[in-house]
Amino acid sequence: MSENQNLATQGSIKIAGDTPTMRLFSLLELIASQDKQFSLQDLVDSTDLPKPTVHRMLQQLESSNMLTRDTDGRHYCVGGRLRRLAEDLLFNDTKYGARHAVLRALGNELGESCNLTGLSGNEVLYLDRVETEAPLRFYLRPGSKVPVHCSASGKVLLAQMTPAQRRRLLENVPFEIYTKNTIQTLDELEKEIEKVKEQGYAFDNEEFLPGLFCVAVLVPRANGSRSNMAVATQAPIMRMTAEKALASLPALQRAAQALMKIEAQLDENN
Repeated sequence: MSENQNLATQGSIKIAGDTPTMRLFSLLELIASQDKQFSLQDLVDSTDLPKPTVHRMLQQLESSNMLTRDTDGRHYCVGGRLRRLAEDLLFNDTKYGARHAVLRALGNELGESCNLTGLSGNEVLYLDRVETEAPLRFYLRPGSKVPVHCSASGKVLLAQMTPAQRRRLLENVPFEIYTKNTIQTLDELEKEIEKVKEQGYAFDNEEFLPGLFCVAVLVPRANGSRSNMAVATQAPIMRMTAEKALASLPALQRAAQALMKIEAQLDENN
């Protein structure tokens, strides 16, 4: 499939709205649904808008930092302001209380710290977290970000993408080395992702912080579309081994299913 094919194959999409502001928002919704960069011509070909109108709208979105231009000058991608808006929505929407209750129950069952994460650019964002009562623990507050290449949650989120999508996201990102176990190249990460896809879970075996072991699973979406949420548990290696992590998988998967139902119910109500 070509770089711009998924926009073109949608046919002519009506950009609806009674005001210029609502039409701009409608175009932004279309843009946000894409998983790759796009050009002015891609949007002209896939919408019912004339080229001068699309050009003007893209200029408005770029000037407000909702979109940003790629280095080739032709393609656009999500800007910093739009990314911050998405993060704020994930933090502050009405699902927070219900999600936190599931996470708290999971933490109580496993006796270890548990967290809910999403992908933010090339990093993993901690959306919510409950801490263990154990005196020895690694503290990471909600809002913290960790590199995607050495995170268990990052791996399960990346596993939904195609190799080409992962390459576009990560090919210009330095694979910073944090420990002797850190994955250091995109090729190494691709091999790890293949294992994650087969297993349905991912480990972080002291890849980001020395002495920390983590296991994560994807929170699926009820409609089968790509998810941007993972649930995980982590602990010091003196309490968490690979065997113990595997034993925690049924609890993690139950939590993932409960979170999926919360998302689906609230989506229906909206």
